[in-house]
Amino acid sequence: MRIGLVAMSGIRACDPELLRLGLTLPGFVERSKTIASLPSLGLLTLAGLTPAPHECVYVEVEDIRQLERPPDGFDLVAISSFSAQIAEAYALADQYRALGVPVVLGGLHVTALPGEAARHADAVVVGEGEPVWPAVLQDAEAGQLQPCYRSNGRYPLDQSPLPAFELLDLAKYNRLTVQASRGCPWHCEFCASSILLSPHYKQKPAERVLAEIDRIRSLWPRPFIELADDNAFVNKRYWKPLLSELRGRHVRWFAETDLSIHEDEELLGLMRDSGCAEVLIGLESPVADGLAGLELRSDWKRKRWPEYREAVARIQSHGIRVNGCFVLGLDGHTPAVFDAVYEFAVETELFDVQITIQTPFPGTPLYDRLRREGRLLYDGQWERCTLFDINYRPQPMTVEELRAGLHDLGVRLYGEELTQWRKENFNRKYLRPARRAEEAES
Repeated sequence: MRIGLVAMSGIRACDPELLRLGLTLPGFVERSKTIASLPSLGLLTLAGLTPAPHECVYVEVEDIRQLERPPDGFDLVAISSFSAQIAEAYALADQYRALGVPVVLGGLHVTALPGEAARHADAVVVGEGEPVWPAVLQDAEAGQLQPCYRSNGRYPLDQSPLPAFELLDLAKYNRLTVQASRGCPWHCEFCASSILLSPHYKQKPAERVLAEIDRIRSLWPRPFIELADDNAFVNKRYWKPLLSELRGRHVRWFAETDLSIHEDEELLGLMRDSGCAEVLIGLESPVADGLAGLELRSDWKRKRWPEYREAVARIQSHGIRVNGCFVLGLDGHTPAVFDAVYEFAVETELFDVQITIQTPFPGTPLYDRLRREGRLLYDGQWERCTLFDINYRPQPMTVEELRAGLHDLGVRLYGEELTQWRKENFNRKYLRPARRAEEAES
């Protein structure tokens, strides 16, 4: 079979003012380009699992409206999409099925709402794709696709195949992704990441992670790699020997992590020496209001909140950029939170800042709670699940206060002057001294 692996790509937003700002503010533009350029690691992994004589073709669709007709010549199409693009994925699936091409739908949204997705597919995959993909291929080849293929979340990552990075046109990307773990022990109420696919935290063997990185290096000699982990450094004993092995491979990399890395100077040194350029840390709120109850199992971030400023300074002192991520509109946030984010970013000299709106994605505990409380504004209008559009009633702010605060804060944070200052200040104060220290040690 010739199999089309179709990823819905690009950035989405419904708010016209945000769309305008996204085209003009330097900070918005840079972040949007980075996010939009990430390939679908899930589909590439399925391609790595696909045996000969099947042939896989990786396709990205940024805007279905620009397609005169779907990319053709396939015997089977597998489509993966996030909630904000799911209507486009359904429309594309309908077009393929009208042409007589069977369609399999999967991903986070499909896992959350398989019954909805099934109306647009010959088969849906619920949960992790790897354990069921061989059965999907076998049934498709026999013309007997089952309506639903469901995994139990217990797929061992020591069986993970090498993703088929060779299917990509590398000129289109500024980074490629590698996944070392799935899940996160903190279980934040709003999280719509791999925890929906695998409820148990699990780690990929270090030798397999290094093999994936080496495969990328064989295609791209000095690559930039993004670790596609929800929380990369939960198991620090796992990472220390891996980072030691990574040093000397001449890669630069980015990861999402929690604040606890600041407590381990040895780990920070290994991260810097192995090519860590930046970490994104979910600080969520610069004030204690909003942090209580954020995690379902503990108030971990609320307890760590007094350490925020010290942690940012220590991490950046190693020449590692910190991208502080804040979620606006958490319960307890008042309009004062917008000034607090701005002041925190300036005072801590964050290299970068990411601001998003709290978003109740389907399948998350947040969605279930807000639905019970009658606070969802556009239930079922998944195109509003963009992280930038408001689709619920915040408390105690109003919708308009949250929207206006986001717009104003975006202008202040991502304007040319502050964006340039953050870069220049980090390079002068943190990056150059860290490089001098590294050279002295070597």
